[in-house]
Amino acid sequence: MAEGAAGPDLPVTPDLPVTPDLPVTHVLGRILDAIEPVEAVETLSLREACGRVLAADLVSPLDVPAWDNAAMDGYALRGADLDPVRYTELRVAGRALAGHPYAGPCPPGAAIRIMTGAAMPPGLDTVVPQESVETSGELVRIPPGQQAGQHRRRVGEDLAAGGLALPAGRRLAPADIGLAASLGVGSLVVRRRVRVAFFSTGDELQAIGRPLEMGRIYDSNRYTLGALLDRLGVEAIDLGVVGDRPDALETAMRDAAGRADAVISSGGVSVGEADHTRAVLARLGNVEFWNVAMRPGRPMAFGRIGATWYLGLPGNPVALMVGFIFFARPALLALGGAAPIPPVPVRARTLEPIRKRRGRTEYPRGFVAATADGTMSVALAGSQGSGVLSSMSRANCIVALPHDAGPVAAGDWVDCLPFEGLL
Repeated sequence: MAEGAAGPDLPVTPDLPVTPDLPVTHVLGRILDAIEPVEAVETLSLREACGRVLAADLVSPLDVPAWDNAAMDGYALRGADLDPVRYTELRVAGRALAGHPYAGPCPPGAAIRIMTGAAMPPGLDTVVPQESVETSGELVRIPPGQQAGQHRRRVGEDLAAGGLALPAGRRLAPADIGLAASLGVGSLVVRRRVRVAFFSTGDELQAIGRPLEMGRIYDSNRYTLGALLDRLGVEAIDLGVVGDRPDALETAMRDAAGRADAVISSGGVSVGEADHTRAVLARLGNVEFWNVAMRPGRPMAFGRIGATWYLGLPGNPVALMVGFIFFARPALLALGGAAPIPPVPVRARTLEPIRKRRGRTEYPRGFVAATADGTMSVALAGSQGSGVLSSMSRANCIVALPHDAGPVAAGDWVDCLPFEGLL
């Protein structure tokens, strides 16, 4: 609020200790060490379970495949019948199709026409692809050079009965759903969805749909947070905008803590005169306020309001998103019981120099793309100010510049974290 402007009669926020700037890895480690996953579980059908966190190991109830079968269309035979130096001529005694196995043993000196996935007839151990043979009536001629045992999928080759199919803590992907179905499993025990209450703070925030008043801004952070939470698959509870009054903030905090497993607020975690989050949380819970050695996203808070976890993220839009990606997202996944999966970086050459200060981790946003020679390159996606949300929208990655690194020259290799999988 501008000096001299009319506003609420606000009490002075007490001085509370602020820790020195902490490295990103240290902060994330402290958060993940503290978080304990929700205990409640539920049983869901496979169609409902994708994206949820598996609560118990899935043990395979059967061998996969359940019988030896053909890996290619061709002819099943005994490997011992193959002549290593001359053509082998065999009589075709029948055929085997997927779902329609050949009935009975194969006669000596014979082969069975077989299709991919069909069960291997008893006593036969080798498949010769159909494109490798010559046929004449009921005879098949097989050239030398075929190997005994080739193109046969063995029983239990994929999974053995009693073996671990999917571990607890896995966030179920479409392939996992297919794997469970291949085992004949129709439902899975998963962790309950994490409930996250979220709100924005600040008298300067104005609701969408009204003309913008002087000195105010539209509340983008709440929509950003809501979208991030929806993509993460949690149960998001939108508590709106909370003004710069201690009583309103305390009411919102109590309401949020009573309805959710975690509370996330945006704004109010720096040392501004009207930032009352510190004083309110000192009364309500056990929360630490940290300055993180990172850019953007330096101020943040973490702790508990009663039994509910609290994360306070910066108010600048880009800083909010970066804080969510590197702290809130892994914290909420851990709260949901998911095993940690660090983002996989893409190595790329920078197309321009990047200013970087040693002693903090920096996360400029960029656009990474393949070059003509097959390598990857990255360019910064416009202005890097922490309030410039348009450059975040234009970007497709975050460039991760490590704590101890200095300035980056054009052509240097850097790690890029694609938004796909993070947002």
